[in-house]
Parts: sequence; structure tokens; C-alpha cells
Amino acid sequence: MYRSAAGDEYFVVDGHVHWWDGSPENQKNEYGKGFISCFYDYHSGLSPAEYVWPREKYEKYDKATMMQDMFVDGYVDVGIFQPTYLTDFYVNGFNTTAHDAELKNEYPDRFILNSAWDPRDGERGLAEFEEKVATYGIKGVKLYTAEWRGDSRGWSLTDPMAERYLAKCQELGVKNIHVHKGPTIWPLNKDAFDVADIDHAATNFPDLNFIVEHVGMPRTDDFCWIAVQEPNVYGGLAVLMPFIHPRPRYFGQVMAELLFWLGADRLLFASDYALWHPKWLIEKFVDFEIPADIADQVGVQLDVETKQKILGLNAAKLYDIDPEAHTAKLAGDEFSRKVAA
Repeated sequence: MYRSAAGDEYFVVDGHVHWWDGSPENQKNEYGKGFISCFYDYHSGLSPAEYVWPREKYEKYDKATMMQDMFVDGYVDVGIFQPTYLTDFYVNGFNTTAHDAELKNEYPDRFILNSAWDPRDGERGLAEFEEKVATYGIKGVKLYTAEWRGDSRGWSLTDPMAERYLAKCQELGVKNIHVHKGPTIWPLNKDAFDVADIDHAATNFPDLNFIVEHVGMPRTDDFCWIAVQEPNVYGGLAVLMPFIHPRPRYFGQVMAELLFWLGADRLLFASDYALWHPKWLIEKFVDFEIPADIADQVGVQLDVETKQKILGLNAAKLYDIDPEAHTAKLAGDEFSRKVAA
């Protein structure tokens, strides 16, 4: 729980976190090295200087670091794991459901564990996905449409097999479909992250929630035009959030457009940890005001109620979390005690 200088309280759900291994020992090839290098460039280029990690720490951070950063220093109440497998680039995968489950099992009230699927895995993958749902009780998935698999450099939600997997999600009650639709990461293909297939999937599966991670950047306009007509489409703010530091006016412009098109109820805060530390993102966001000329032109404001929804209440609703009851549940855990000390 974050309390601002003005006394306002914020239940914080970090909608996009990772516990990855991008170390040289886990890199399968030059693409694995290049992928984590691209991540590090985003991290070092957009973070305040005091939050930039050494490269070695960034490639593979330990459990204690993550728990301290998120739940003691970073104000986060609940983090949502979003796996990214990248098994063509990393020996043991980059950030897998099984690895994330280690922390989920140890700290069940602090994490929501999502999983993933890839339609290129066919019938075998459908069976494996059903087993993951049974094993972990997941309510969401993270989809990476630009992931390379052999000669294939991506897939689309419009693919017939992808629709089979979405139907399976609906059947199993996995209602939250997080889809990476944002800036490319080398060596992946930018066009494989195009947002157009969201329109198709959201229309065909109205009972599923499609959370477009990174709000389609750099195709934010396209995303907004889709989201305004598809009420089950949401915007995940990972990658946009850190621009609040080096490019606050740009951040304000994009936030104004998102609020104009989607409103306050369909935007979800995310740090993309360990890309960025949640502490400074949350502090700056709570203090942020959209520049007056932009706010007047677009006709929106970032008031306290809107910030409370974005920082946690919207995600809590998607994942059936009662913020008051969950805050009480967390009150006696080791991280809350450290914060109170």
C-alpha cells in the first residue's frame, strides 16, 4: 500500500513482472545475448541514474533482491508474473511458469502466477496448457506473438490454432489474455507485434479480457481505435510508464489519449520488473499531472480516483482480488513488517 504525501492510499497491483535468467550461462546463442542487451538498454536509458543496475546483476537477479525491491521498497501489494519462454534463445527459457511458480508457492499472497501458450505447439501444447491450469490454478496467460520457433518468426491471434487455444482458455476459466504488443526487442520482428489481430480476437471471444501490454507502442493510435470499440480490451502500461522520467510531456500526451479513448477503468499499471523499479514509477505517477494545455485540449485529468484505479483497482477487479481483504491478509507478513519498521 502506497500512501502519498497528501495522505491518499493506493492499493498497488504490478501487472507485469518477471523473474528472468538472461545470464551468459543460460544464453543459447547470440540472440539470447542480444535480447537481454536490448532489455538492458531500455533499463539504463529510461531509469533515473540511481536505479540503474550493473549489467551482471540485471542479467540474473536473486529472489531476495526481487522481494525487497517490489514489496518493501517498491510499494507493491501484488505482482502478476508474465512468463516469456524464448526457448530458441535460452537453454532453460528466459522466464518460465515453473520458475515463477517457485516464488508464487513461497509467497502465495504476493503473486499471481500466469502461464503462456504458443499455437505452434499444436495438440500437444493444448494438453500441456490444460495441465498447467490444473497444476497452478492460473487465471491468465502472457502471449508473445513475435517469438521465434525454428524457421517461424511469429504467429497471429487470427491463426485457426490460436483460436483453438483461446477457446480452451474460455473453457478453463482463464479469462485474462495478456498479449505483448509493443516495441520490438532485438532480434524479434516489429511487425509480428502488430495490434490488428487483437480486434479479431476480442470480437470473437467477448468473454475474455485482452490486456494489450505496452498499449501497442509504437502503434498506440491503432490500439486506441481498436480498444474504443472492443469493451474487453485493456491497456497494460509497461514500457510507457518509465517515460514519465526522461520524457514527461510525451508520457502526458499518451496518457491523455489513453484516458480519452479507454477511460480510467481499462488501464493497468506495470513496472515490467526488472526492466524498471516500481518505487520511482509509483512515486512519480502519483505526483504527476498531465500538462494543462494537453489536459484542456483532450478534456481529461489524472485525479486521485483515476490513479487509484490504474495503480491497482482495475487489475484487482480482473483477478477477483478484494483490496481491503487482501490488505488485511498481507498486514502480518514479513514484507509488511519491514515496511512498518
